[in-house]
Amino acid sequence: MDPNLLDSYFDHLRTLALSAEFSDRAGTHVRAVDGIEWAVKKTRHAHDAGNKLMFIGNGGSAGIASHVAIDYSKNGNLRSLAFNDGASLTCLANDLGYENVFAKQVQIHGRPGDVLIAISSGGGSKNILNAAQAARDMGVTVFTLSGFKADNPLRRLGDLNAFVASDQYGFVEIVHLTLLHAVLDFSMGWDGRVLGQGPLPPVCL
Repeated sequence: MDPNLLDSYFDHLRTLALSAEFSDRAGTHVRAVDGIEWAVKKTRHAHDAGNKLMFIGNGGSAGIASHVAIDYSKNGNLRSLAFNDGASLTCLANDLGYENVFAKQVQIHGRPGDVLIAISSGGGSKNILNAAQAARDMGVTVFTLSGFKADNPLRRLGDLNAFVASDQYGFVEIVHLTLLHAVLDFSMGWDGRVLGQGPLPPVCL
């Protein structure tokens, strides 16, 4: 493999992460630093008020949802859960249709003051869209992460929306995970230290 190709891969990934576009529900641009700060404050405030974070996603995004839910809970002391239990998904899909597997769980478990983090590479999955709308109807704060097309419908449903301008699943998923880790790390007080320059919090490897 050409070493320059590997450099290009990681350069592109860095560019996508730094150029992630944030917007509010009205579609108004929000600076990335302000978007991350908003997410840090909203998630911490939800926990401190006795509320919780709810993560949803399909496929690779489901993996991200499970990953960050335990990281936010264990490392960040932020009350979090992911709605990916196999029995719940198959039961609700069988009884209500797959498009409602997350919306129904939001309706069962969600409360005003909670935060729903909806992750979708393409931003068009019906089950994600239905859950985001259900959350909005209940007074749950919604943070969305999407990619592919800039006009995807999920991008219009969040109080804050993060969009990754790529049509490649791998890049979109990695940046989504990176953004969610950034929210957690800044919530935990990350100050720029790198390995070897001071103690770091324990992580799940």
